[in-house]
Amino acid sequence: MAKLTSIRPRLGGLRPKVASLPVDRQQRDRQRDERGWRKWYKTARWQRLRMVILRRDLFTCQWPGCGRIEADTSQLVADHRKPHRGNDALFWDPDNLWCLCKPCHDSAKQREERRGDG
Repeated sequence: MAKLTSIRPRLGGLRPKVASLPVDRQQRDRQRDERGWRKWYKTARWQRLRMVILRRDLFTCQWPGCGRIEADTSQLVADHRKPHRGNDALFWDPDNLWCLCKPCHDSAKQREERRGDG
C-alpha cells in the first residue's frame, strides 16, 4: 500500500497571481465606488436620461463601424463621449452621451480611454 506522502501535490504548480487577482479587482472596485459621483448611476434621473439616449440613438451602437441594433437594453450602455471625471455638467449633458453596445464599450472604448484618447 502506498503512503500518502508519496503522492506528488498537484496544486503546488499554480501561480500565486491567480489567487491575488480577485483581491486586486475588489480593491479597485471599492476605490471606484468611494467616489461620490458613482452614486449618480443608481439614480432615477440617470435611468431616465439613459433611456432618452438609447431611444434617441434608436437602440443602435454609435461606435464607428459597428451599428449593432440591440433590443435587449441590458446589452446597451449610455456612454460618456468625453470622460466626466465627476464634473456634473458633463455627466448629465445629453450631447456628451451616446449609445454603445456592451462589446464596443467594454473593449474598444475602454482601450481608447486607457490610451488617453477619450
